[in-house]
Amino acid sequence: MKNIKNILYFLFITMAFTSCSEWVDYSPKDDYRVTDQDYLKSSADYQSMGVSVYSPIQWLNQLVPVGDIASDNAVAGGENASDVLDFQNIDDFTLTAQNGTLAELWKASYEGINRANYLYQYKDKNPAGEVISFPEKEAMYGEVAFLRAYYYFTLVKVFGNVPLFTDRKLGIADSRTLKQAPKADVYAQIEKDLTNAIAVLPSTDPKNGKITKFAAQALLGKVYLYQNKFDLVAGVLKSVIDGPYSLVSNFGDIFLQSGENGAEAVFEIQYSNLSPYYNWGGVTRGQGNLAVQQCGIRGLTGNSPYAAGWSTNLPTQDLANAYEAGDKRKEVTCLDIEAYKNANPSFGITYQVAPYKNTGLYNQKYLPRKGESSGQIELNYLNNQRIIRLSDVYLMYAEALNRKASPDDVNAQLYLNRVRQRAFGDNAHNISATGNTLKEAIWAERRLELGMEGDRFFDLVRTGQAATKIRNFVVGKNEVFPIPQAEIEVSGLVQNAGY
Repeated sequence: MKNIKNILYFLFITMAFTSCSEWVDYSPKDDYRVTDQDYLKSSADYQSMGVSVYSPIQWLNQLVPVGDIASDNAVAGGENASDVLDFQNIDDFTLTAQNGTLAELWKASYEGINRANYLYQYKDKNPAGEVISFPEKEAMYGEVAFLRAYYYFTLVKVFGNVPLFTDRKLGIADSRTLKQAPKADVYAQIEKDLTNAIAVLPSTDPKNGKITKFAAQALLGKVYLYQNKFDLVAGVLKSVIDGPYSLVSNFGDIFLQSGENGAEAVFEIQYSNLSPYYNWGGVTRGQGNLAVQQCGIRGLTGNSPYAAGWSTNLPTQDLANAYEAGDKRKEVTCLDIEAYKNANPSFGITYQVAPYKNTGLYNQKYLPRKGESSGQIELNYLNNQRIIRLSDVYLMYAEALNRKASPDDVNAQLYLNRVRQRAFGDNAHNISATGNTLKEAIWAERRLELGMEGDRFFDLVRTGQAATKIRNFVVGKNEVFPIPQAEIEVSGLVQNAGY
């Protein structure tokens, strides 16, 4: 497959393939060429390459806006109907296989998979046939297994049936040989990787962003939830709930720089502004988080803590209306810029109304803030993406308890209400419903708690609500997105139905 086979295994490695059929004594080293034989010679080599498997998860930052723009939570926004056309097509469900944002999700995920596979290919012996042992090796491979599982989970929920390979990195000879695996097979591999990761990962790690056993358990719980394996969800998530996490008392604090990797964070994708970034040809592939710039307020000036942005990924009024009076999450999720301006006259705020699909609302969870970027400001925001939080775990656990073979609605209510008690600051808004009514209350709570964090579209699809909640959604087609056209043409893959 062209896009997959041409993946760069590591940013700092250039591989050269040269035929030696006419030169029996030829060595690539004679031409100063680097080969597999030059790598994985020490424990430091293994650990450096282990770190490199993390890099492509940063490049998946567009998955978060896609997950809301494709749903009833957000609109594409922007300057006009052709601004960020990929988002417009996702918003309107006028999708084609030429969508560049979706193609980048595909390529970044497979680059991560290829990096992970390269390490697994040489786990027992390095390319030179040597055994390299070090105390942290098994735990490091646990991280690699988690990351490969995360990449495949991204692919299967976005595209459905996708090529599945785990034993080695792809080479030129693999072109047009790999076929799409059924979703069930991909999920089985994800479960296997996460189970293996859980067995060897530490419960805590002093380095922010490093994968822990609890992160792997939480992701496995979500993977089970997407397959309606509710008894398994409940079993694995209970360990996370009993782990070292606690709800942050002030909901808005979670999304501040000071709140990164906090008491509620189970898994966050790390971003940095420490190395100024200027590559407009690779806007999603710097150290910074492009999704932050995208949702900022266009033309914003004044003394507020916020910086200007591009007014895309705008919360809908429908989302704002879903919050009850007194719900502290509403303002954090849906910032009404005009109301904010009027409430803070000393800031001297001016701004440009979003020209296209304006809602007057902005995603404050990831709104760009002054002083949190460097270099090319738009490309280098440091905001971590909060992928799994404890409240998410509570709600997944509550849903599983409600929907498992022998429902436990009492404890489902307990964990649902823990989330609501934080949201309202009291017990007066607790929910006492049972059965199907409780299930629907949990689903509604996921929207309120996780709004603008990228889960909504995938939640609506997995729960069968998408057709009734999303404008222009076509059953039997829009549950997944089109496979990039280049993969269809070059790799011979089968396009998803309806595209």
